Amino acid sequence: DPHGKFSINPQFGIIRTKKQLDHESQSVVVLTVQSQLGDSPVYSSTQVNISVTDINDNPPVFPTKSDKVTISHTQPSGTAVYIAHAEDKDSHLNGAIKYSIASMQSDAFSIDPSLGVVNLTRTVFAEKKKEYTLHIAAEDCGSPPLTSLLMLTVVVEEQKMDHINDNSPSFMSSPLSYVLEDVEVGFLVHHVIAKDPDEGRNGRVTYHILSGNEKKAFVLDKITGLLTTAQFLDREVQERYSLTVIALDDGSPALSATQVLTIIVLDVNDETPVFLKQVYETAVRENRGPGEFVVRVEAVDRDAGQNSFLQYEILPGAGYEKFKMNSDSGELITAASLDREAQEVFSIKGSPSRSSTAQLCVTVLDENDHSPLFAETQYQISVTEDLEEGSAILDLSASDKDAGLNGEVMYSIIDDTYGVFTIDSVTGSIITTKALDRETKSQYTFRAVASDCSTYFPRSTTVMTVLIQDVNDNAPKFEQSYYKASVWEGQSPKTDIIQVFATDRDSGLNGEIEYSVLSGNENATFLIDSARGILTTNTGLDYENISSYRFLVLLASDHGMPSLNSTATVLITVLDVNDNPPVFSSPEYHVHVKESIPIGSHITEVSAEDCDAGTNAEITYAIISGNDKGHFCLDGKTGSVNLTKMLDYEDTMKFTLVIQAR
Repeated sequence: DPHGKFSINPQFGIIRTKKQLDHESQSVVVLTVQSQLGDSPVYSSTQVNISVTDINDNPPVFPTKSDKVTISHTQPSGTAVYIAHAEDKDSHLNGAIKYSIASMQSDAFSIDPSLGVVNLTRTVFAEKKKEYTLHIAAEDCGSPPLTSLLMLTVVVEEQKMDHINDNSPSFMSSPLSYVLEDVEVGFLVHHVIAKDPDEGRNGRVTYHILSGNEKKAFVLDKITGLLTTAQFLDREVQERYSLTVIALDDGSPALSATQVLTIIVLDVNDETPVFLKQVYETAVRENRGPGEFVVRVEAVDRDAGQNSFLQYEILPGAGYEKFKMNSDSGELITAASLDREAQEVFSIKGSPSRSSTAQLCVTVLDENDHSPLFAETQYQISVTEDLEEGSAILDLSASDKDAGLNGEVMYSIIDDTYGVFTIDSVTGSIITTKALDRETKSQYTFRAVASDCSTYFPRSTTVMTVLIQDVNDNAPKFEQSYYKASVWEGQSPKTDIIQVFATDRDSGLNGEIEYSVLSGNENATFLIDSARGILTTNTGLDYENISSYRFLVLLASDHGMPSLNSTATVLITVLDVNDNPPVFSSPEYHVHVKESIPIGSHITEVSAEDCDAGTNAEITYAIISGNDKGHFCLDGKTGSVNLTKMLDYEDTMKFTLVIQAR
């Protein structure tokens, strides 16, 4: 890459363009890429062939924008009048040219679309026209196609006998030529020579390539006949070219001759040998003697002859002295006994001059002489109790220095996990088999075992401790859903009534309970200790006002997220205190009786009420004054007043009795 058109990422090996590429300047780029590990003197190289894909960015180009040719008015139909020739720097279809007559003044002319030869379709004698103008178009086959025009003037004149063009050119040069593939652009490949015995313009010869040069590998000077290279050659891409060359005189009409020129591209040692594989991987058993066959490597070289003969060798590197390489056959054998535990893999490289490298990975086969080992002798992990069944909680890993089946580790559990855990025998993943419940069991301890297929070496054991972390999945629960309590009326505020208890099986904040009154306490008559659950009065109670509180609902809430709660109902009965005296239905009773009523007659009945309850409301009546002579008796329970002694109006006209209710 002498022009610095490419760059490569030194870490990832990604090749990128740095400058714009031009297919016409260089269609193939061959890069040699070298890789090296750290500061190691050992390196590997490879060849990267980059083909620059052509786009249709060049139109066909005529050597001149206009040209003139002279013909005789007696020329017959089919006479070649002119050869139009345009060049297109593009390749393949983008450079393939088709010729046509875009506009003309007469139908006396036609053009071969491939060769560009303009022919007469009939004689022009009858028209007596002296000059014709043809616009010849050269169009490539790209997408979209590009076009250029040539204006050709055909002059018709009477032919003079001393200027008759009656001889065609004939080739004198050899139809075969050789060129080395490493020549520079512009190198002279061949000298095309043709002779024409005519004189003057009739004998003046020009040269053109009609076909075989589609890739624009060569340039032919139309005057001198010198054929030179127009781009770099590569024998391994194309080793032979067949060019159809035309020699055209300048007579009127022009006469021509063609020759197929074969160019043989000769080989130079410019190709690097390429291994059939970049990496060879093989295995050999340990503890075998020297001379053990390891692998046969093979490379090919696109050059020919002696340039393609190959020699194999090993580059110096770690462990290379333990192997030998047959330089002719590429067979690799051991030079010493190998020990897999000392070194399992050998990477061997070879890189002589004009060479290709391949990496040989030789693996020493294993014997089962190591037991698996866990990274830790014990593991402790915490999981939440709401973990879904089938969840993996930990991936155990044990390593076994052996390889293949000898190093495949199988896992198992040897202790009872109460059906809660299992282990994947291949991956070592510990998985839950049912739902966890910290309130049932908060910790599991069991042993896991790692073993290989050996029956001779001990297994490796590790102790697993699984701590179950609490989630708030239990609501507080009151000891009773319904409580009864009583309190004397008239007690001072803050009097304890009852203590309620709730429990929560969760732990920490999830199990910490707070008490409150949810409803039934509209007048803030009661208070509850949020921590201890003690229900107290907040105001003085009056039995005579409210004797019971039936729908006091208490709430027990935990501090989890989200909080859970439960309720209980308390019936509080207010106990009566004898704090109310009896009250008569009337402060005075007036009764009129005849003096002649008999003893035992019912005089009247007094009545009193007591707002208290129970025995405090039981009333006893008594006459405390006005019955000195014993005319009346009073029933202490009913308040009925009866006559016990005959009345005499003349003796006493009026009795005033004072009756007590208590």
